[in-house]
Amino acid sequence: MADETPPGDERWLVVNGRRWRRTDPALPADLVAALTSHLGRGRSAVRRAQGDPDATSAARRRVDLAKHGLGERGPYWWDEPEDERLRRAEQALAELEDLEN
Repeated sequence: MADETPPGDERWLVVNGRRWRRTDPALPADLVAALTSHLGRGRSAVRRAQGDPDATSAARRRVDLAKHGLGERGPYWWDEPEDERLRRAEQALAELEDLEN
């Protein structure tokens, strides 16, 4: 159940009293969709990899790359120029796509 965030604050989402960083709102929708897809597949892979340290590590790397690309981890997106944020997201997506090949 989501709690209320302060009005006008697009930076954080509060769920059950815990604060989570939101996705960078400046990212294009198609880039967010691609990164979110990788995030979901990474989370699924983490669940499937239980008991396999190498598979778990690889799956967590995928989740981490996607979350960095979305701006949910790493430097605060609101403290960086928009072009740097876009470049980071595109780089994360390129790395994620390389993992699939």
